[in-house]
Amino acid sequence: MPSIKAVNLTRKFGDLTAVNSLNLEVEEGEIFGLVGPDGAGKSTTMRLLTGILDPTGGEGWVYGKHIVKENEVLKDNIAYMSQRFGLYEDMTVLENINFYADIFCIPPKERPAAIEKLLGFSGLTPFKARLAGKLSGGMKQKLGLACALIHTPKVLFLDEPTNGVDPVSRRDFWRILYELLKEKVTILYSTSYLDEAERCKRVGFLHKGELLRCDTPDAIKEECKAKTLEEAFIKVISEHGQK
Repeated sequence: MPSIKAVNLTRKFGDLTAVNSLNLEVEEGEIFGLVGPDGAGKSTTMRLLTGILDPTGGEGWVYGKHIVKENEVLKDNIAYMSQRFGLYEDMTVLENINFYADIFCIPPKERPAAIEKLLGFSGLTPFKARLAGKLSGGMKQKLGLACALIHTPKVLFLDEPTNGVDPVSRRDFWRILYELLKEKVTILYSTSYLDEAERCKRVGFLHKGELLRCDTPDAIKEECKAKTLEEAFIKVISEHGQK
């Protein structure tokens, strides 16, 4: 069974169809890149699959749980890091992580080992006493990821997590993600950066709520006779616009 499955998943806002009959499967331990420009429907797709929004059509399952019928149970197995992840800038790195540990009811006796692992994992150990508001953009994203991982989720949803982050921090962020894959965590990663999408096992081209292509980066480039994924994306969007 796939970790993420969407069948004709649809969301409308009045006359606007933000997600249009999306069919998607993401396997366990896979990092799948949802690629598209602003307004493509990436964030709406994430919110549907995490149970934040109800679909106006179709169905979805995450880690075997129905996104509407089993909404509350679903939340125990997932983590969602939105574009504006809720860090508290007047709290320290350690206080932020402990706050999310409280939210997810992590037993006190389990916290020290889990927090130490996350701080080391994200490279934040030297900064655990620093206020979140004093961190760089890249460090804030790493802290956001650490907070999202405190309850050991099976499926991780990341909505453009490196938008506006410097190249070195982006590289460090991806290093962390590859480590998570070793632990069989499934990652759905949205981005408008085509160079980042190249790092994913598979990618889906999303445009105006429709999934136009879904395959490995190399397979898509070969199909489109393109040298880069960016070139392939532009070609796919152009062909779709001519239909």
